[in-house]
Amino acid sequence: MDDLLRMTAERALHYLDGLATRSVAPTPAALAQLAELGGPLPDGPTDPAAVLALLDRVGSPATVASAGGRYFGFVIGGSLPAALAANWLAGAWDQNAAFAHITPAAAAFERISLRWI
Repeated sequence: MDDLLRMTAERALHYLDGLATRSVAPTPAALAQLAELGGPLPDGPTDPAAVLALLDRVGSPATVASAGGRYFGFVIGGSLPAALAANWLAGAWDQNAAFAHITPAAAAFERISLRWI
């Protein structure tokens, strides 16, 4: 798992590092490549590294570069490093935040956020 997460972090960093030099909008060629993601449901498991590589190769170029400083569209982008890192940590925790007794940390975070708002 360590190798997969390191590879994913490297791919994410590469993506973020390229935002300043790429077009904000995806190219028509990048959008056309999204067709590679279709097809029948696989019969069994697929190597996670291969899935991540495919998502990066096909998906990354087809995104709108809303996390970059040159995006002036809807207020949806501009992920800060701390927010992205917290998102990764929350994903690793894999908590179901429906009930406080199942996920006390998530409940505490919610109470704090509600108080702040």
